[in-house]
Amino acid sequence: MNFLKKRGSTEEAEIPTPIKGSAERILQRVDWQIIRRLDGLLQGDYRSLFYGYGVDFADLREYQPEDDIRYIDWNVTARMDTPYVRQYMEDREVTAWFLIDLSPSMDFGSNSNDKRAVLIDMVATLTRLLTRHGNRVGAILYNGRSAGLSKKNDQNLHPIHLIPAKGGRAQVLHLINTVLRKPKLSNAPLTDLRILLDTALNSIKKRSLIFVLSDFISTPNWEKPLTLLRQRHELIAIRLWDPHEIELPDVGPLWLEDSETGEQMFVDTHDPFFRRKFSEISMQRDDELVKTFRYCGVEPWSLSTGEDMVKAILRYISIRKQIHRTGNGALVRSGTMTTTQRMGN
Repeated sequence: MNFLKKRGSTEEAEIPTPIKGSAERILQRVDWQIIRRLDGLLQGDYRSLFYGYGVDFADLREYQPEDDIRYIDWNVTARMDTPYVRQYMEDREVTAWFLIDLSPSMDFGSNSNDKRAVLIDMVATLTRLLTRHGNRVGAILYNGRSAGLSKKNDQNLHPIHLIPAKGGRAQVLHLINTVLRKPKLSNAPLTDLRILLDTALNSIKKRSLIFVLSDFISTPNWEKPLTLLRQRHELIAIRLWDPHEIELPDVGPLWLEDSETGEQMFVDTHDPFFRRKFSEISMQRDDELVKTFRYCGVEPWSLSTGEDMVKAILRYISIRKQIHRTGNGALVRSGTMTTTQRMGN
């Protein structure tokens, strides 16, 4: 259950997306409130955020403390009887793809922001950082529908919308505006992230930097395409969540509605047993999600609707540095989805 509200009908319907400002205004706000703060804190060094993207071999040198053990050349090490690591020269131009989940559960939010609003800010921030350094960005949008329900000649009803990769500020504005104008659905068939991930596998041929933005509330069997994407590309999974998906507030009787199916349930949140059971089930679901990411070899970036964007980015950069210092073995054990971090501590 993701929506805390009452509805009179469970039939599938479209809700016009409320546009809280134009794409231009959103980008201006992001530039002033996020990009400028990051520039001051990172001093222009964004390699730590995008580190690990496709590189070309440059040279060999002796291993030094804090080098990434994944870059040890074991053949040379055996011949020289001392550890050697490969050095790489980063590609000058990065092609980044944003795989964006716009299924109904992404419209939930208990604070001033819902998950879609946070997603838009994150996409605006990352695309702006990439394009102002001459890189190209593209996107694949998924609205939660199944392919069988789409209607001909209506892009809004088709489950997938592909935006080819291009550079420049105009591309950033086009991408933001496209997400803004995608209609919200009151409910839809259960989200199937395989549709989004399989589309990316079939569409993105050149090694790229890929961001997957979703709450990962989906039917099973999306693990294999996510694993294949990670093997072929540099992949960053951004998992968006809201605190009230973990713990219900004590606000008395209300209707809970599953945003994916439209199923409704009347509950009394005054009941401490019910609230505790709800929290336990939510935590169990999150634990299963952590296991799934571990199976895929993916380090999730967990982002709350109530979290400051700059602090979230700095936190993730710190985790990325730890991963690359300790090597692949620490990929999941340094994870971002512990209980305390989920709750913003």
